[in-house]
Amino acid sequence: MKILFKNIKELIQVRENSIAFVSGKDMKVLPTIKNAFLLVEDGLISDFGSMDELSDIQVNQVIDASGKMIMPTWCDSHTHIVYAGNREGEFVGRINGLTYEEIANNGGGILNSAKKLQAVSEDELYNQSKVRLEEVMNLGTGAVEIKSGYGLTYESELKMLRVIKRLKENYPIEIKATFLGAHAVPSNYKNNKEGYLAMLIDEVMPQIVKENLAEFVDVFCEKGYFSVEDTKTILEAAKKHGLIPKIHVNQFTSIGGVQVGVQYNALSVDHLEVMNPEDINALKNTTTMPVALPSCSYFLGIPYTPARKIIDEGLPLALATDYNPGSTPSGNMNFVVSTACIKMKMTPEEAINAATINGAYAMGLETKVGSISKGKLANFILTKPINSYGFIPYSFGNNQIESVFVKGEKIK
Repeated sequence: MKILFKNIKELIQVRENSIAFVSGKDMKVLPTIKNAFLLVEDGLISDFGSMDELSDIQVNQVIDASGKMIMPTWCDSHTHIVYAGNREGEFVGRINGLTYEEIANNGGGILNSAKKLQAVSEDELYNQSKVRLEEVMNLGTGAVEIKSGYGLTYESELKMLRVIKRLKENYPIEIKATFLGAHAVPSNYKNNKEGYLAMLIDEVMPQIVKENLAEFVDVFCEKGYFSVEDTKTILEAAKKHGLIPKIHVNQFTSIGGVQVGVQYNALSVDHLEVMNPEDINALKNTTTMPVALPSCSYFLGIPYTPARKIIDEGLPLALATDYNPGSTPSGNMNFVVSTACIKMKMTPEEAINAATINGAYAMGLETKVGSISKGKLANFILTKPINSYGFIPYSFGNNQIESVFVKGEKIK
């Protein structure tokens, strides 16, 4: 099956040569071709270029993209979209003055989500989660990482991971699974955190490997949750089980988690709302991707990740949604890109790079998605007629998507 997109006003994020990610000043560079064509063959990008380079070719379908742009689908490397119910009551509580920590201490937060999730069947959890997955696909996401962490028991953590596996089997977008059992300490282990960590390591991890349920492991390294030493314990065990580290870190405090992530070759360190010079220096000359979650800062009213400091120090940065029921009940990457420009002072070029090629790297998918490159999956957004790609973050309350294509097929 060959599909030709012709008269594309601008083809965005064109990468002739394979790159893993972009950093520092290079993040301001977004390669494009104006008045372009794009050829898709059997779900892959097979050719592209300027319209004046297009030769006569036989295709099955021609799509005229006059006045419209094409860019890679968003790569959302940090979500928790497999959850049960919602937490709008906590949202109202915050409006009335309760802090995130106070809500957690009152039985809300992650433990609230865990209670809801433990009570539903795997089928019901799947049915709730697939609605959210379809929602983000329609909003332009073509690759997504989904974490466990709302189970907090042997049975429920595995239930979450099995649901993620079912989503992966039933939907065409790229899905990566992350084991985040160390998201919070459940009530029945309140005075026995060591026992909980032992259960995750000795019981859950071997089953994950047996059923091939996850590629990554994550830890919420934060005061009141899991310490640096706890994080080391989890990552050491993950290493033995062949799981790749990622860390929730520096959301509220800087306690040395970034350094641990680097020590264990974490693929990404995520949140980073609180960053000191030592944290930034620790990430230099590493392969660990810093990931910012601006929707979380927007929703909770906490500081934004200091993107300018990170990028201006020569580091890369990825953007993701953090889609979850408590702190970011939105999987809209269009809003994430807008918020990064408006609140974090990233340029449109930096934000688009962060949400495509760098986001792909943060999931280990940089050879499959994240740019318009020959041989990569034909996962891309066809925009509405717009003046420039700067209009995408400018129109922050809307999205400029006309159609989303995954593996060359228009999603319904």
